Amino acid sequence: MPRPEKLRSAGTDGLRDSVLGRDLSFLLVRANALTLAAANAALAEHGLKARSYSVLALAADDARPTQRELAEFLRLDPSQVVALIDDLEKRRLVERRIDPADRRANVLIATDEGRALFARAQDSARAVELGLLAAVTPEEHERLAHLLRLLAFPG
Repeated sequence: MPRPEKLRSAGTDGLRDSVLGRDLSFLLVRANALTLAAANAALAEHGLKARSYSVLALAADDARPTQRELAEFLRLDPSQVVALIDDLEKRRLVERRIDPADRRANVLIATDEGRALFARAQDSARAVELGLLAAVTPEEHERLAHLLRLLAFPG
C-alpha cells in the first residue's frame, strides 16, 4: 500500500523535488528540451529550426566553417550537416566555396539573403531566450552563460 505522503496530484509540479529533479544532467536535458521547443516555434516563422539556424548563424558570422568543423562544433553527424546545408543552399541562403587554405574542402558562406534572414531570426531567437530567462537576473544570466561555456568547451 502506498505511503500517504506519496498520494498527491499526478502533475509534474510534484516531481520537481524528486531525486531526478535534483540531478544536474537531467536538468540540463530538460532545460535544453524546453529551450529547443521554444526556439523551434519562434524560428518557424523564418522557415528555420534550431539546427538550420545554427548553421546559418555560423555562415553569417564570417567564420567560414568547413562541413567537418560544423559537424564537430554542433555535435551532429556529418550527414545531418550535409542535409542542413543542402536545404539552406536550395533556399539561396548559403553557398559552398572552395577553401583557399585547403582546396579539398569547402567553406560555408552566407549570401546577402541569408544574412538578412539570419538577422531577423536572431531577433526571434533572442526574444525566446529572454522570455525563458525572465526569472533570472542579468548577473545570473551572465553566470549561467559562463558556466555553460565551461561545460560545452572543456579545456
